[in-house]
Amino acid sequence: MLRGTSTTLRILAHSIRHIGTPFSTSAVAALAQPNAALDLDPTLKALLQDIDISLTSHKHVMAKRPPRELEPVAIEYPEEAKDAENFVEDHSERSEHRKSPAARFGSQKIGAVVMPTELQKSITALIDASDKVQLHSDATRLFFHESEGWDHSYDVKYRSRKQGARHSDRDGTAFASVVLPAHYSAICAVLHHVKHRLGSQWNVQHVIDWGSGAGSGLWASTNTFQKPTSASEEPRLSTSNIFTYLGIDKRDGLVAIGKRLLRDTDLGALSATWQRSFREDDKIKRSEGLDTLALSAFMLSTLQTPLARKKFVKELWESGAHTIVLIDHKTKAGFQNIAEAREYLLEMGHKELNDPETSDWPIRGAHVVAPCPHDGACPLYSGKSVSLVCGFSQRLQRPSFVRLTKHAREGHEDIEYSYIAIQRGPRPSIVGEGISTQVSSVGRVGAVGREEAEQIRLKEERVTKELVLDADHVETRHEAEATDHIPLEILPAENSEEVEAALRNEAFHWPRLVFPPLKKSGHIIIDACTAEGKIMRITIPKSQGKQPFYDARKSSWGDIFPHPPKNRPQEKLQSTREGGSRGDDIGKRAKGRDRTKGDKRYSKVEKALKERKMASRRDRAVQKEHSVLLAER
Repeated sequence: MLRGTSTTLRILAHSIRHIGTPFSTSAVAALAQPNAALDLDPTLKALLQDIDISLTSHKHVMAKRPPRELEPVAIEYPEEAKDAENFVEDHSERSEHRKSPAARFGSQKIGAVVMPTELQKSITALIDASDKVQLHSDATRLFFHESEGWDHSYDVKYRSRKQGARHSDRDGTAFASVVLPAHYSAICAVLHHVKHRLGSQWNVQHVIDWGSGAGSGLWASTNTFQKPTSASEEPRLSTSNIFTYLGIDKRDGLVAIGKRLLRDTDLGALSATWQRSFREDDKIKRSEGLDTLALSAFMLSTLQTPLARKKFVKELWESGAHTIVLIDHKTKAGFQNIAEAREYLLEMGHKELNDPETSDWPIRGAHVVAPCPHDGACPLYSGKSVSLVCGFSQRLQRPSFVRLTKHAREGHEDIEYSYIAIQRGPRPSIVGEGISTQVSSVGRVGAVGREEAEQIRLKEERVTKELVLDADHVETRHEAEATDHIPLEILPAENSEEVEAALRNEAFHWPRLVFPPLKKSGHIIIDACTAEGKIMRITIPKSQGKQPFYDARKSSWGDIFPHPPKNRPQEKLQSTREGGSRGDDIGKRAKGRDRTKGDKRYSKVEKALKERKMASRRDRAVQKEHSVLLAER
């Protein structure tokens, strides 16, 4: 019967499509139609009304939804809502504390970066005053490549001053709407990590920014170093701990945009200035540069020659700043620039230590704060060519103006970068001043380790109770053994500040995950840069213990890992074969995951087929010539 009904409906729909006016089952609507109304069966008419079907409407035209008779009303239960909120907080805190304190210290990250409201409002006002169509065209012209997509590098050279004056404002606006948010997120990630590693003693109040551009380093540094009273509030420029900011850049268009972004913003006690070069009177004495940061983000790639880059890095060193941070793109060229700058800075620090004229200086030498756990030669940089890149990634929550300018749907984007953070003075030792060696062993056990120790204790208690039935003297012996199995590390430390200071000093020698870990069911494989200056493959099996295995399983790319491996690690060397663009199994994951972007899966097969086809053509031509010669004979 259902099949017959559907057939009837299709026949009616086909007949009604040839009628110009819409079909209606009501008598009033039928009178206004030029054709006579169809005399439908009452049962069929009731069926059409019940299912609310329109036979002549198009597929995408939907009937209006009738208003609901009952609307949901939100009823608040303060006590239940508070209990649910406390439950979520307790659950998240419990899951976080399952990791050991040392692993939490090594894996603390900034998360997805959200641009401050002040900066978003300033850029939005800048975009509102420009032509939106022209802005998208400029952004596409400057930063979009068909093969690689959106790029965050900016290296524009104008033919003349007139062309620069005509395009600098437009190009600066496109830079602020596309590149500045990405650069801001990368600088924030680096400064946040260095601040976490150095602790509260690193109190930055003065920033010198080479290649400041539109002020991405200004906004990132001021929002990273906030006053303690405003730590719980949204970061603002007026509540920053930084008093002076000096931007050095010759790109007048970007500098003009950076000044416009600060026009309607409350700076508080901050003094921000720009100039085209670093002068002699801008240098700071070594003893006064402890609170000064020398910053340069994505500037090395714009310098064309090695001599220009070396002169640039030397200028940062001679500025007198106690901490130097260099950031560049995570490309082969960008990583090579960072590796060369790292080598040159450490070389100048080594010369200071060996120079007798500097023996009376209060601070001499230099060491790497991050990401390297050593001050030796980089194991991924051979000095001639780069096959593997040491870099990291940071996610940015895209503001609305970025999505509109790029015509992008995703609400986030990832920027990859390489960096080096160097501080004057010798590398801190594992055991700090006034910290006992016993405290340095604390921090390797979290909730997972305590649960494992509790299970061992309960199991041994059951064994002890069973043995007590046989002999009384066995009880004392097994109680002593049970207490020996409980690790001393799980006992809470008396002074948490001492533990944090010990972990901070130890972290200078922990291996750094320079590639994503390979997580298997029974073991975790970590390719890390170690304190020996080598890329080592560390394997953490389940048999090593629940706590080390859990910490290794929760580790991620860029973390520093505190647990020593159970088995001897394997050193990984880069391939020296011709055409070997990747290392000897360094950082490799599943089969085919490390294939380069431009490599095609069937390129070799295609090449072989073409050669076979050409060979067959030659063979046919030779056979044809032989047949002609035989016919002539």
